[in-house]
Formats: sequence, C-alpha cells, structure tokens
Amino acid sequence: MNDTYLYPYSAAEARERNELSLWRESHKANIACRNAIEDAIRQNFDGMNLQTDCLKAVLDEYGYKRTAWVLANTLHELKWDGRFSYANKHWAEKIYIPTDLNHNSDFVARSHPAVLDGFVSFYRKAVQALNLFGAEHCVGDRAEQDYTGKVLVLSPDVLREQYWGQKYQLLYAQSGFGCKPHSSGRAVFATSLADDETARWNREDFVGVLDDKFLPDWAREKLEELMTQEQTDAPTMGGMNMK
Repeated sequence: MNDTYLYPYSAAEARERNELSLWRESHKANIACRNAIEDAIRQNFDGMNLQTDCLKAVLDEYGYKRTAWVLANTLHELKWDGRFSYANKHWAEKIYIPTDLNHNSDFVARSHPAVLDGFVSFYRKAVQALNLFGAEHCVGDRAEQDYTGKVLVLSPDVLREQYWGQKYQLLYAQSGFGCKPHSSGRAVFATSLADDETARWNREDFVGVLDDKFLPDWAREKLEELMTQEQTDAPTMGGMNMK
C-alpha cells in the first residue's frame, strides 16, 4: 500500500506551517489515486454494469482513507451534478476537505458520474463490511461527558488501516485532563482492551463512550480484569481503599 502521509490541510495552510513538502507528496498521491479510480472504472465497466470487485486494486494501493479523500473531494466539486445519489452526497458532506481553489480540481475523478456513483456506493459498502464502531454505537453528549472509567470508541481516522476493526477501537479511559469535558488539557490515558497497551491520546481522537449493549463479551471480560486490577492497586490506609 502507498504509505504516503495523507496531508489534511490546504497548500496555503501547509505554507504557513512550513510543511509544503508534505503537502506536495500527498497531493501527488491524491492525483495518482484519482487516476487509479478512473483506470479501475474503465477496466471494470462493460457499458452496462460495473464489476463489484473494481474497488480492490485501488484500496490495495491507496487504502481506505485516501480513496475516501479523493471520492469525497470529487463529490464536493461536482455537488451540482444530479447523477450522484443523495446518499453518496450526504456521505461526502461528512468528510472535511480543506478548500484549495487552485488544487482541489486536480484530484477530481473524471469518470462518467453515473458510473462513478456506483463506485462510491461500493466503497461505502466495503467500509460498512468492516463493522467499525461509530457515533451510532455511543451514548450521551460527548461534549459534556467525563471519560474517566468509561469504555471509549477510538476514531478509525487515528488508526493505521491494518488496525481497522472493532477490536482495536475499544479503550478503557483511566486518567488525564482530557477526560474532563471542559478541561483545557486534551490528554487521555487509556488502555486498549485488545492488547493491554496504555497510551496517551487526545480527547478529540475518540468518537464517544460506547453504549454498554454493544460491548463484546471478550471486551467485557478484559474490562472486568482491568477494573479488578485498579481496585487491587489502589493505595490503602487503615485497611480501606483510598479512591
């Protein structure tokens, strides 16, 4: 897979951040991904039907994140075109692409819109098949929640794609100023329920607090182990646990 960093800012922002080299490499990869999408459609459309496996080569080379970036940018730039479905346009609207008037048009896929719309639908189905946790699996108002002692859902956007899956999205938040909803600090220290690794994340890296009804049995067992260990490790005074 092309491992070029997907740069999330415009060329103007990159210049201000002294990161133009990162932007240039990412922009080249965006254009290459666009070309791969066009090639995949050209090779897999017989004039009537688009083959369902047309997406595989693009994902293998450019991954889910960059493919989504290019497809969403295309729909943003062509939002006036009625040949794209409402569902796909709505999907694209949820993906923020920085405005870059001089460069966004460089990676707009130029395939026939009606066929390209089918390609976008295939992409969305491929992501759905991964069964990732999302906002629909969370409870409460994220902006007002205290994350301490909660099972959190990590956004796939901050995970390498080889770790995309429910297993690596679940973390048990233990400490950090970022656990508090109105704190100026952003750090959240959390332990992965998949591999027991504790790491620092930012509050905005999480989709929210997982609804308990979606907690898998394996994760529930691991959570109980971690909470039991916390009780065991808690400092004591006079035979009483100090919280």
